[in-house]
Amino acid sequence: MIYKIRVILDAQEDIFRDLEIEEEVSLEDFHTAITQAFGFLGEEMASFYTCDENWQQEDEIPLFDLGDVPDGNRMKDIRICDVLHEARPKLLYVYDFLNMWTFFVELADIAEKEDGRSYPNLLFSFGEVPDSPPEKRFEAETEGPDEDSFGSYDDLDFEENWN
Repeated sequence: MIYKIRVILDAQEDIFRDLEIEEEVSLEDFHTAITQAFGFLGEEMASFYTCDENWQQEDEIPLFDLGDVPDGNRMKDIRICDVLHEARPKLLYVYDFLNMWTFFVELADIAEKEDGRSYPNLLFSFGEVPDSPPEKRFEAETEGPDEDSFGSYDDLDFEENWN
C-alpha cells in the first residue's frame, strides 16, 4: 500500500508538501523524503514524535541513538505503518535541533501501488521554504505572570533580613 501524506511546515504562511511513500519503508527513509521535498540537505539531527489527535507530543523516535534510546526505537528500526495509520494519522517531525524546523505530518489517504511509479513521490508542493525557520512563540513567552499569580508574601515566614 501507498501512504499519501501531507507534511506542513509550522509557519504563519501555508507551506506544505504532499508525498506518496510505501507504508513499509523506515522512518529514516521518510525523513530523507521530507528533507528532499523541502530542499534541506538532510545532514542535521531530526526526530519524529508520536502525538495525539490534538498534536500533543508523545514518544520520540530519533534519527540516531545518543545513548538514551531503547534498542529498536530509532528511525531506521521503525516502519511508517508502525506509527502512522488510520487510527493514529498524525506525527510531528523536527529537523535541525539548533533551528527547530517543525512539521505536522498527517496521513491523508492509503492507496494501491501504481505500476511504473517510483516512490517516494512528491505529489504537490505549495509555498516557499524561508531562509530561516519561522519564529516560535511558546505559551510561557506569550505573557508574563500576573501580578497576583504569586499571591501575598506576608505569610511565607521570611525574616525581614533573610540574607
